[in-house]
Amino acid sequence: MAQPKVPTIEQLAAFPRMASFTVSPDGKHMAALEARGEDRVILVWDTANLGKKPTVIGAKSMKIQSVEFVKNDLLAVSFWQPYDLKSGPTTRKTFTGKLMLTDLEGKSWREPLVLPRAKSDDEELEQALSQPDVLDILPNDPDHIIVANNSGVNSGDIYRVNVRTGRSERIQRADEKTAGYITDLEGNLRARSRSGTDANGAFASTEIRKPDGGWEEIARSYAKDREIFTFVGFSKDPNIAYILSNRGRDKAAIYEYDIAARKLGALAFEHKFFDAAGVSTWPIKDEHFGELIGFRYEGPRSDQVLQSDRIAGLKSALDQALDVKATPITFVDPATGAKANTTYPVARYSQLISYSNDLNTVVAWVGGPNDPGAYYLLKNKKELSLLSKPHPDLDAAALGNSTLVYYKARDGLDIPAFLTTPSKALYGEGPWPTVIMPHGGPWARDHLEWDWSMWPQMLASRGYAVLQPQYRATSDGWGKKLWTAGDREWGGKMQDDKDDGAKWLIDTKVAKPGHIAMFGFSYGGYAAMDAAVRPNGIYKCAIAGAGVSDIGRIWARFYTNPFYREAQAPTVKGVSPLDYADKISIPIMVYHGVRDRTVPIEQSEWFVKKAKAAGKDVEYHEFVDYAHGPAWTRDIFGQQLKIIDDYFKTGCGGSGL
Repeated sequence: MAQPKVPTIEQLAAFPRMASFTVSPDGKHMAALEARGEDRVILVWDTANLGKKPTVIGAKSMKIQSVEFVKNDLLAVSFWQPYDLKSGPTTRKTFTGKLMLTDLEGKSWREPLVLPRAKSDDEELEQALSQPDVLDILPNDPDHIIVANNSGVNSGDIYRVNVRTGRSERIQRADEKTAGYITDLEGNLRARSRSGTDANGAFASTEIRKPDGGWEEIARSYAKDREIFTFVGFSKDPNIAYILSNRGRDKAAIYEYDIAARKLGALAFEHKFFDAAGVSTWPIKDEHFGELIGFRYEGPRSDQVLQSDRIAGLKSALDQALDVKATPITFVDPATGAKANTTYPVARYSQLISYSNDLNTVVAWVGGPNDPGAYYLLKNKKELSLLSKPHPDLDAAALGNSTLVYYKARDGLDIPAFLTTPSKALYGEGPWPTVIMPHGGPWARDHLEWDWSMWPQMLASRGYAVLQPQYRATSDGWGKKLWTAGDREWGGKMQDDKDDGAKWLIDTKVAKPGHIAMFGFSYGGYAAMDAAVRPNGIYKCAIAGAGVSDIGRIWARFYTNPFYREAQAPTVKGVSPLDYADKISIPIMVYHGVRDRTVPIEQSEWFVKKAKAAGKDVEYHEFVDYAHGPAWTRDIFGQQLKIIDDYFKTGCGGSGL
């Protein structure tokens, strides 16, 4: 048996060969992005004649990010490019994006919503950093879509846009307190969220539209309580909506809501171990109009419990054809410690990427957390053919194996985590050198799926075990207890969770003692900086990407909105690594993007300057066309991967990890 082939940096950094597959509602066309070196183009096929050469749509100054059908003959295309705005003696460097609509040949282009000319540098920057959102493609209307404006004095206003003529009609005027709208199956604005403050503090209100066009508040959720109570969809019955709520419970669930009675109804869906996330209903006006497709929840990955026999049957047939199998797994509830042994498609899973209204043209993807997989086309519910492998040069056997695990924190809290171990054919049975890799946010999470950052796959292919702890303060999927347990614990219990994960890996013979590092980006970069300044640590070295070194200054910059100031700012209390940068006890590499507007590059510069002035072992890299994650070129993306690879291979104090 041939030994797995370790991928090169160039292979890991390359664009997927094909991506962003989308099928027209009538099933007559299919589009996707094709990589051509540093650029990508749109290919459009006639699905009745896939052997015919596709139409190619390219771009000149901007780069294409994604493509999606909004009508049978119309594509929505997102672009981006570097953006420099000179304002006095300074130049603000960032990236700008644009959403455009085009025909299937790329001959006619139109913005979904034309904005007035900017009157100031600040207004120009705001327009550059925002673009309108398509709120509803109105699948039963061939000529219109619903669009939300996101900049200027009319930010938040909702428009009905004729995609043929470009004419827009404002159908709802918003104000600065309005957070967003939800449409029903007919495309009518039916619910919205707003923010405000009262004697009890900052709140988010949930409102329903009245028959006279006005709005009525039905609930308030206070930031300090970390409650969720929001509309997530409407049923075929215009009087029944769906509410997502975690009131009085640890895990968010979905309830029916009686609009006429203004009353929460029956529990529609809950998961004992994960937060519910949303609901899907069939929006096409045919014999299945309003059919409940399924309930979404934040499981090991973003999952769905299908309720539609049609969709469930289609998914089951695909899973069988593509050899997707559920395997044993254990779930643990961080709130109670309860356990359940069940089955789940851990190593290989499928997704329905896009399908026509009649379900006779379906694009599916199958792969896994360590396998970039392949795209398939299913025609007429029986003809299955391979479309493309996004990364055909990557040998999945070299990328390790990932699974969901749980370990105990020192205070007894169960911490979920995703563990990736290297290929035993390449690196033996272990224990292995190990990287603890906390996610950003921290109000975010990781998933048991293919990671387009390529960090865990690259590290595993180099022989490192990787632990991605879903430490306290992780907000999505694991329930309120794990979320709120991280309040005011930056550098405290949140950091203990990561260290406890490293110790657990030593105890279970996964991690090689003395050969453990921490690597993280954004909040993860903060955690890596904190690991470097923590006394009596267990790490040999650390890598901090775009890390926060001074939590006071970063959050003073962000929390100007009253709701977020009360919701998250009070939870961000603890250690600022900058205060101890002259006392770091392990080698650290720091890197940052010049175009980062989420965590300003000064946060890294301050830390590095103070540490170097004290004679500490610090390596520093800046990337010119790199933001808070996105790299303008694949070469820059590859450079970022390479410095991580090199540091763990030969740096980390001089002898590698």
